[in-house]
Amino acid sequence: MQILSTDHAPAAVGPYSQAVRTGNLLFCAGMLPLVPSVMKIEATEIEGQTRQVLTNIQAVLNAAGLTLANVVKSTVFLKDLGDFAKMNALYAEAFGSHKPPRSTVQVAKLPLDALVEIEVIAEYPA
Repeated sequence: MQILSTDHAPAAVGPYSQAVRTGNLLFCAGMLPLVPSVMKIEATEIEGQTRQVLTNIQAVLNAAGLTLANVVKSTVFLKDLGDFAKMNALYAEAFGSHKPPRSTVQVAKLPLDALVEIEVIAEYPA
């Protein structure tokens, strides 16, 4: 098992790692819309927060030598499923034609009162 991290994504806000590689899989922690340089959520609307979360995920994947095209599963946590369409449009734009399986759930509350959190599992090429 190998723990991976990058300064280009938010540092963990608890006792966990940004990502862990085991075998040919990379398990990424749920990413919040924190701006890494200030460790604060700057965007107040779902679009800005979703963009930041996707940027943070890409930074962790890139540090691991991967891209969104290597994602094999994702889970989206939304504070309000009413934001689904707006989040989904940005998610679809980021992933393009790559469409890994995904679960999306509404939760009562997210850390730091975020509107969205996304976690991914990615696979290294054989």
